[in-house]
Amino acid sequence: MVHQPPAGARDLLPLEVTQKRWIIDNLQQVFHRWGYHRIITSTLEWLDTLMAGGAIERSTVIQLQEVEEGTLGLRPELTASIARAMATRIAGSTEAALSLPERLYYDANVFRRATAARHGRQVEFYQSGVELLGASGLVADAEVLLLLTNCLNQLGLQKWYLTLGEAGLTRSLLSPFPPHLKDQVRQAIAHLDRVHLETLPLSPELQKRAMFLFDLRGRPADVLQKVANLDLDSSELAIVNNLKSLVELLNEITPTPFELILDLSQVKTFDYYTGIVFEVVSGTQASQRVLCSGGRYDQLLGLYHPQGETFPGIGFCLYIEELHNLLLSEPQLPRQIPASDWLVVPQGPNAEAVAFAYAQKLRDSEHLVRVELELGGRQPNEIREYARRRSITYIAWIEADGTPAIENVT
Repeated sequence: MVHQPPAGARDLLPLEVTQKRWIIDNLQQVFHRWGYHRIITSTLEWLDTLMAGGAIERSTVIQLQEVEEGTLGLRPELTASIARAMATRIAGSTEAALSLPERLYYDANVFRRATAARHGRQVEFYQSGVELLGASGLVADAEVLLLLTNCLNQLGLQKWYLTLGEAGLTRSLLSPFPPHLKDQVRQAIAHLDRVHLETLPLSPELQKRAMFLFDLRGRPADVLQKVANLDLDSSELAIVNNLKSLVELLNEITPTPFELILDLSQVKTFDYYTGIVFEVVSGTQASQRVLCSGGRYDQLLGLYHPQGETFPGIGFCLYIEELHNLLLSEPQLPRQIPASDWLVVPQGPNAEAVAFAYAQKLRDSEHLVRVELELGGRQPNEIREYARRRSITYIAWIEADGTPAIENVT
């Protein structure tokens, strides 16, 4: 019988692991330079934790078991788990609250149940991202966007653009629609379904507004001008002014960090976003991919704080599988697993102990040295062929008295 992994699961062989580790290691270098520290949260969460703030749909959670305390599930994303962990820590320590802002990063696997229509599709994914907790305002938003830019530049990505929206403003602009149709309007806009939007039973005035929102995407100056022509209340006007200030700040940076598209029709899947929301999209028409998404969530931590006290937060998540698939056509991604530096070969049955000792001496170097030991059963010509195939640099032939004969394979 041939044993296969469950539907939607997959194994990663050494080359794939090497390539994905290259991506994650490069991202971590950037996170460290910006003062972010790694956090690890539980793979298991209470379903109520995951559902807080409209973060996810219950149907997407892979549920494991029900116990007296509630239902357990595998995390489908990291933001809710990190918000839960930090709100609990802040609540239990005055010092923790005073030490904000907290700059955190993660790399971890997440799990999402495939729908019936997508049976057999991937259910386990790898993500890397950051959360900036306890900081709000223009500078905090700009930091996260520029950090994201730094990450993509570190990977050597050339053709990509960022779409920037504002969850609070979009939610407000949707408020005139009747409650029983608002969600349909929102979903039609989110899925770029113009046909469905045009068939909804809306008044001519609301139909015009729906199409206006649908097309509210383009150069920041043009979109901001369109919005400025609306009859905005004071809170909406403040959001527009903040967006304008953010765009101006980003444009002041030389060189211009990225191509920016203002998309006020952008509707995020997660309902906990309260401010700017954004996505990074690869710019090649042949392989257009969403590489990253994120946004501001200033009320989420309050859902987990024992006294309901909330703290602002903003972050982003990079999709490792999408980055990996995109980089496969780029030269910077490793094309082979790291080669061993040495192959140590005991010369005869009395040389094994000294061969082990010689190999360990090489491994004890202050620099990383990869050392393999020949396990026996091969002739010298077969050993040399193996070393050539594996790109091993040196062979050390070890005599029983410990004398080495060094051979340069390359």
